[in-house]
Amino acid sequence: MIYLALIVVLVAIDQIVKFWTVQNIALGETIFDNPIISLTYLQNDGAAWSMLEGKMWFFYTITIVAIIVLSTMIYKNRNDSKWLTYGLTMVLAGAIGNFVDRLHLKYVIDMFQIEFFNFPIFNVADVCITIGVICIFIYLFFVAEED
Repeated sequence: MIYLALIVVLVAIDQIVKFWTVQNIALGETIFDNPIISLTYLQNDGAAWSMLEGKMWFFYTITIVAIIVLSTMIYKNRNDSKWLTYGLTMVLAGAIGNFVDRLHLKYVIDMFQIEFFNFPIFNVADVCITIGVICIFIYLFFVAEED
């Protein structure tokens, strides 16, 4: 149950930040510009670096499969390592957050831009996926070895 609550909260935060971005930043505009991070409103109909741009059928299919697989893995591992189950939960929340955009808008709203090196503009859902993958790696390389 805690995993479902976490998914709901993370998807809500993702959607609220995206709504705020659309309401307060013009498309392509950058605000809060500083040497570390800025906010730039971008509509991305691909993946990172606009890979697979416009291939919505691909993203729909992959996301539906991911939701089913991740949900099953969370359920089956719910009593195992917290690193694994929280990692899977974070990845699932991120996948759902971006899926909502793709279904509703046909693109994903991105806004966070790292200024000190070339990195794609990203959103809260992407952060959830990244943190989730890090948790899964910690489980695989450190925790699972102990079991």
